[in-house]
Amino acid sequence: MSGGVGTGASLRLGGSARAGEDRIRLLEAIGRQGSITAAGAEIGLGYRATWDAVQTLNNLFPKPLVQARAGGRAGGAAGLTPEGEAALRALRHVQDEIALAMDRLNARFAADPTTVDIGDLNSPWSLPMRTSARNTYRGQVKELLEGAVNAEVVLDIGQGLEIVATVTRPSIVELGLASGSQAFALIKASVVVLVAADGDVRASARNRLAGTVIALDPGAVNSEVVLELADGKTLVANVTRRGLDDLGLRVGDRATALIKASQVILAVG
Repeated sequence: MSGGVGTGASLRLGGSARAGEDRIRLLEAIGRQGSITAAGAEIGLGYRATWDAVQTLNNLFPKPLVQARAGGRAGGAAGLTPEGEAALRALRHVQDEIALAMDRLNARFAADPTTVDIGDLNSPWSLPMRTSARNTYRGQVKELLEGAVNAEVVLDIGQGLEIVATVTRPSIVELGLASGSQAFALIKASVVVLVAADGDVRASARNRLAGTVIALDPGAVNSEVVLELADGKTLVANVTRRGLDDLGLRVGDRATALIKASQVILAVG
């Protein structure tokens, strides 16, 4: 909010006109264009940023919002799923209600000569939350096993996938985690270990997520690998260029991502 005593005031949501507007515009553009690449170009997003946004959206919901077939920089067929259409309608309704509420508050502040500056409001409706972690999943706590110091949390992220995290007992209390509660799992791409195998991999990592390689971005030193875990669910891993060469992975190959439970960060909205 800007302004001070006797000057009037106005409220802003996180410094932007409407929270999550960029993601909503992307969904609308995909519905119009039938192509993720073309939708990104329409709203001013590059190829990489557009696909990252779509993967993040799909990972944050129980079922994918966008059904796509990668077609390289020339584009590929894409469209909103029934869940995507429903989510888009719901988000527009949410934004309309927030806008009405903010208009009413601004009118009250404008009429109050004693208004003081209280700063910006960060909306809980941001879609999605922004983090440095390349992999963000929303899910429901399926199991919670508490020990003397740490606790093990099993998060159901949909599509038959689960992520296990180890956190301290104070963190359980602070986050308000309990069976059935909602939470986000954040996994940095740099902590993911890839194995060129599918099925029963013998390793100490609690999280073993098998998938199909759908994208490779080799770099001079490090490379990025994208696995499709299930319909609409993806995982990004950063590996060294030499490591990628040793694995011999190609698009279409099966691979397993290994993540230690202690390297999974849990967050709540």
